[in-house]
Amino acid sequence: MTWSPTHGDQFDPVPYRPARMPADETLANAASLRRRMDERRSVRSFSPDPVPEQAVLDAIAVASTAPSGAHQQPWTFVLVSDPAVRKQIRSAAEAEETVSYDGRLGEEWLTALRPLGTDAIKTHLTDAPCLIVVFQQRFYLEDDGTTRKHYYVDESVGIAVGMLLTALQVAGLSALTHTPSPMRFLGEVLGRPRNEKAFAVIPVGYPAPDCVVPNLQRKSLDQVLVRV
Repeated sequence: MTWSPTHGDQFDPVPYRPARMPADETLANAASLRRRMDERRSVRSFSPDPVPEQAVLDAIAVASTAPSGAHQQPWTFVLVSDPAVRKQIRSAAEAEETVSYDGRLGEEWLTALRPLGTDAIKTHLTDAPCLIVVFQQRFYLEDDGTTRKHYYVDESVGIAVGMLLTALQVAGLSALTHTPSPMRFLGEVLGRPRNEKAFAVIPVGYPAPDCVVPNLQRKSLDQVLVRV
């Protein structure tokens, strides 16, 4: 069934009766996912080896199940595998990043980034076999050019990206959330309509044989959990 807007439609409830999972299976699945996700790292050094495209498509489909404000699903995922387009994106991104690292970010931000070892050179944009460029639809654009506001766009797209990263990790793929600033060039390079604003560039692939990541430690559960 093809989706169509439901703006203004009457509430149309349908039964929801998912099978209840046995408690031991719930615990096993939760523990397995926790271990799998604890292995997740942001990768900046990718192998050019191709990845199964269907796995990437499935991850995007998972991301598309995210909750969204008024169920408006204000996201577009652009899968970029063309090497020439990835090269164009890298060139534009590095131009912006050079300005940022030369002072636009400000010293406080640069100091925060220093432990991560990042700089203006973004080899991941051409080394990774594909990029997922996520756009947020700031408003709905009708075929006749009229518009309609979307709600909780940042929150909705942020949740979708989190689910995308989770799905890629579970599929055995590595990824990075890259947010060059400003990102207007992405809409221009990819020919996106005026209602879409770039949210993130996500290279996807396998880590390079010589890949290294920062020696970081995550907060423990006790440090992030508050019980009331």
